[in-house]
Amino acid sequence: MILADEAATARLGVGIAGLLQAGEAVCLSGPLGAGKSTLARALVRALTTPDEEAPSPTFTLVQFYEGKRLNIAHFDLYRLNDAAEAYEIGLDEALDDGAAVIEWPERLEGRLPPDRLDIEIMFCEDANSRRVRLVPHGAWEGRRVELGT
Repeated sequence: MILADEAATARLGVGIAGLLQAGEAVCLSGPLGAGKSTLARALVRALTTPDEEAPSPTFTLVQFYEGKRLNIAHFDLYRLNDAAEAYEIGLDEALDDGAAVIEWPERLEGRLPPDRLDIEIMFCEDANSRRVRLVPHGAWEGRRVELGT
């Protein structure tokens, strides 16, 4: 899938939010500046309110949000030193209480939630466009993901 601009990345976040269920995760990987936080912010806002601040949790590692139909936790694992730390800061609890969006899931070293949608965001030659690869696991298999509005 090609996302032409930041607005298309946000629409993908909205589309995914509409499919996300309790106990599931959305795992975002890609280089710095690829749009992981943009997608995560749109997903959080779709589940909470359109004006939710939703800052990137780069330094806090996690932000928790009470959603309208589903609670959501946003994890940024870039600064993690050990996979166990993600669980110490509440990944299991987030999945018990709702769902999670996880930036830098490779830091979990294979300890990924079984019901997840892996999203790899890559730069295109056009500086504004992104190539996105979606890989469903567990409960995500068979779901059709489309851009939201």
